[in-house]
Amino acid sequence: MKKPLLVMLTLLCVSSIVFATGVTETQSQPQKSDTLVMITSTAADNLDAVVPVFEQKYGIKVDIITGSTGEVYSRIQAEKGNPSCDITWIGEYYTRDKSLFETYVSSTDSEYPEKFRNDSGVFTAINGTCPVIVYNTQLVPEGIKGYQDLLNPKYKGKIAFGDAATSSSAYNHLENMLLDFGNGDVESQAGWDYVESLLKQLDGRVVNSSSVTYKGVVSGEYAIGLAWDAPALELAQSGTPNVAFAYMEEGSASKLSGLAIIKGSKNLENAKLFVDFLSSKEGQQLLAMNTAGANPIRVDIDFPESKMIMKTANIFPVDSIWSTEVKPMVAEKFADLLMDIMK
Repeated sequence: MKKPLLVMLTLLCVSSIVFATGVTETQSQPQKSDTLVMITSTAADNLDAVVPVFEQKYGIKVDIITGSTGEVYSRIQAEKGNPSCDITWIGEYYTRDKSLFETYVSSTDSEYPEKFRNDSGVFTAINGTCPVIVYNTQLVPEGIKGYQDLLNPKYKGKIAFGDAATSSSAYNHLENMLLDFGNGDVESQAGWDYVESLLKQLDGRVVNSSSVTYKGVVSGEYAIGLAWDAPALELAQSGTPNVAFAYMEEGSASKLSGLAIIKGSKNLENAKLFVDFLSSKEGQQLLAMNTAGANPIRVDIDFPESKMIMKTANIFPVDSIWSTEVKPMVAEKFADLLMDIMK
């Protein structure tokens, strides 16, 4: 009779402990979530192209908080240790502080071109933006292949290029030129020799905004313009007459945007699933087919006719942290060179 009594007392003690702590073995396990909170500065059409499909496929509701890149990054910093958001879609530069983000490499990472794979442990590239050369096909019927073509004497005074010391699109072209002709070294004299030759081709004309570049090429005021690929892709998709563009055969430098899971994410498994989805063939193809200007990372997918050029383009990634560090020096040197030439 004593043994049953001992067992009963033991069970009562265990029950008392469970009741007191309010925790059982089952309750200590993370509960499956059907939500995901994303904070981002990416374009609305990028989100519209992929988020509804993800929600329907996995039954996960994605709550989206949008803002400028600075606002998004400031909030992630301010909420360190107790984040209200799970994941961010942002420029690669803003994922440099790894203490803010979970380590995660997508299950599809090995399927990416090697130069675009996740080597930081926290950032998965989803899309990029590249400098391109836009041209008026009536004025340049032979087409443009790369930077070297711009030095043809017949284009003197017909090229739209901005002040790289103040314009982001012009600066990215400047950096691209220096990397291409300087063999990866922005201080190489060979790169700066090319820049000097190009500036002389402008014949004293420097445009004051990227929109002027596109409008000038469309109207025929300029034969050639140096600008971003996103607006060029939009012009191509809309069927704008007499306008074409080229990624430079010497190489086009891509500034990457992508996903990073916020440290302490409360919906971690859903965040991982979102990274896997957007880097998969399905997610990348949604971006390619359903946005006008998005430049997906993968090329083993279908593209609309307006984006087929991406399959063969010589595109390479630029280290965003390095780019930020060298920019003051490069911009100052360019400003001095431009002043000398425009005297």
